Amino acid sequence: MSDQPPACFDLTLTEEQRITRESLRRFVASHIKPVMRQADEAAQAPAGFYKQANELGLCLMPIPEALGGAGMQRSPIANMLNAEDLGEGDMGLAIGALTPLSFVNAVLDFGTQAQQETYLTPMASEQPETATIALMEPRATFEASELQTLAQPVADGYRINGVKNLVPLADQARFILVLASVEGEGSHAGFVVERDAEGVSITRESFMGLRPLSLNRVALEDVVVPPSARINVDLNRLLDLSSIGLAAVTVGCCQAVLDYVVPYVNERTAFGEPISHRQSVAFMVADMATELEAMRLMV
Repeated sequence: MSDQPPACFDLTLTEEQRITRESLRRFVASHIKPVMRQADEAAQAPAGFYKQANELGLCLMPIPEALGGAGMQRSPIANMLNAEDLGEGDMGLAIGALTPLSFVNAVLDFGTQAQQETYLTPMASEQPETATIALMEPRATFEASELQTLAQPVADGYRINGVKNLVPLADQARFILVLASVEGEGSHAGFVVERDAEGVSITRESFMGLRPLSLNRVALEDVVVPPSARINVDLNRLLDLSSIGLAAVTVGCCQAVLDYVVPYVNERTAFGEPISHRQSVAFMVADMATELEAMRLMV
């Protein structure tokens, strides 16, 4: 038996996490890279893509066993590495594959036991439901601390009015966690709204670089939800975690760019030699690699 004391800070991945990462890399190689150009041209994910992504079990891992999940220990480091691996395939498809997991983590972090049973059990079933988060609003000077979507307390719960945009998978999700200001409280909260609730209308949007991702504008007009649908979200913490996740996907995308550039500059010839022999080109590639590693360390 080792005399070494247990480590207080250990970044080593568990066996399960290593297996998951290997599975993600295989998934990227077989299900994302071969179709990413067609997905971008078609402005949508390939048929069955999200079902295949769900079979990876990313959403099941953190959900407690009592609710049908795997009950694995949650690890921010493993989550970021998983996001980076998916990002190497295609940024839009990666964000789409990770969107339900962001909802799961939000409910686990901020929801009550009853809310976890209500919203996570359907996501761990044999025919899992999809879910998403609606934060952004369509204005040039959007500030998350100044949400214009308003939740008004009423006799039977809350009445929500407002417009959200850049909501991934809203047209497919059963549950949408809508972040809103609460009238009379001066605070923010999340409200779980079902896609087919009365007063909800969803319109597809398209953005350069994220064309395969199903981004949507969600309009809420007098949408009433029960008190049990309110989740007291720590908005700053949610923003921090979301930003880190997006940054990790971006790191993966940048890694894919570097992996494309290095063979290209070695194979492309000019004046009888590879262009990588040109100092100006070599310096640019070196700068790319340096900045990529800096990005990875900051994430």
